[in-house]
Amino acid sequence: MGIVSKGAKCDVEGCDKDGARSLNSSRVENAGLRLKSSGKKAALCKEHYKEWKKETKEDRDLERARYDRF
Repeated sequence: MGIVSKGAKCDVEGCDKDGARSLNSSRVENAGLRLKSSGKKAALCKEHYKEWKKETKEDRDLERARYDRF
């Protein structure tokens, strides 16, 4: 059972919507989102998850390409 299924709220400062996805908190902070808590996992609502996806699109494409070579 993950943190989202337990009813976690969005961990981004100023947001109190229900969490939809959980990600590694260091990856979320590297994307420029400020978090309220400093745990291993961060819960993000749909809007902040969408924002995170937009900010990290290029990095994720490069990461995927690194493993698609073989």
